[in-house]
Amino acid sequence: MNIIETTIHSGLCTGCGLCQSIAPKGAVSMQLSALGYLRPQVNNIIAKDTEQQISRVCPGVVVAHETTGANYHPNWGPIESLNVGYAEDAQVRRLGSSGGVISAVCIYLLHSKQVDFIAQIAADAANPIANQLQISRTREDVINAAGSRYAPSAPLATINELLARNERFAFVGKPCDAAALRAYLRDNPQYKKQVPFILSFMCAGIPSQNATVDVINAMGANPAQVTSFRYRGDGWPGMARAVQADGQSFEMDYNSSWGNILGRQLQYRCKICADGTGEFADLVCADAWYGKNGYPDFAERDGRSLIIARSQTGKNLLSSA
Repeated sequence: MNIIETTIHSGLCTGCGLCQSIAPKGAVSMQLSALGYLRPQVNNIIAKDTEQQISRVCPGVVVAHETTGANYHPNWGPIESLNVGYAEDAQVRRLGSSGGVISAVCIYLLHSKQVDFIAQIAADAANPIANQLQISRTREDVINAAGSRYAPSAPLATINELLARNERFAFVGKPCDAAALRAYLRDNPQYKKQVPFILSFMCAGIPSQNATVDVINAMGANPAQVTSFRYRGDGWPGMARAVQADGQSFEMDYNSSWGNILGRQLQYRCKICADGTGEFADLVCADAWYGKNGYPDFAERDGRSLIIARSQTGKNLLSSA
């Protein structure tokens, strides 16, 4: 077996899609498996030097820092600054999964012309429960992608095509995506200036796409009739919401959708994740939950984000924004 097949067979594939970008065009393609996870399908023989490059950057093979500085916490990783906050724009704050900080920072980067676009995940236009990479160039684009997408995504499957544009962009992805892209940029330093900012969020795992169908069924909706689906956001934590073609809307609270269904159908790699807190991003956000009897309180309220700058770049970005 080659390195891709070995990683899949061992259960360590994250489904990020980076191997598709590294391999020759058409040699690898990301496909949804029967279990509901994105997996690379090897269509042609992979050359040894290509295998070696994949093995150096694949987050199913290695997740490791080059160095750890003075501000490296043994449990929480590098911390240049630690804050709680939220987007001042009320719409951005409400539509984001927590306080809307990632969306607000993306909008700031576009308005200040520090990047030409944002590479981020949004709902697939052709399938509301699936994900696709979105190129965001406006505030409206970023807002369209706001909110968590608890389904498989492969944001690095076309990273080579994004780099071929010769534009500067910020990347938003899961911690494993951030680790993979960071490793790829180390391996290909000629591209570092094109991706000046890597943003991420704390992640508890990638649910199977089949789990979303289970949520829709549990709501009482018809999966075949659903035309839009939101996992959360539009409030904090926000409701999972399915809208059918006939206009009917169905909802389920966050604790029920994630706690009882989505969070119980995670891919194996996520259950042994080496980095769920986004150590390789410049800036990472999470829900800054209020506590109740030692547990997060999921009562609906105005959102707020935990904001960790992992690098000096992230700290400077947060300060300027």
